[in-house]
Amino acid sequence: MTSAYLVPIALLVSSNIFMTIAWYGHLKYPSTSLWIAILASWSIALLEYCLAVPANR
Repeated sequence: MTSAYLVPIALLVSSNIFMTIAWYGHLKYPSTSLWIAILASWSIALLEYCLAVPANR
């Protein structure tokens, strides 16, 4: 396979991993304050967005 086929697959897999961390990460640290959890989840979502958008083009 050429990289034209592998790059979107790798980006989507990476995107899925980051979203899983963002979705379930709050369960590992239940005592974290709300604003830190919000900041962390939005940071992870931004990184996921940067991976998913180029993969879907």
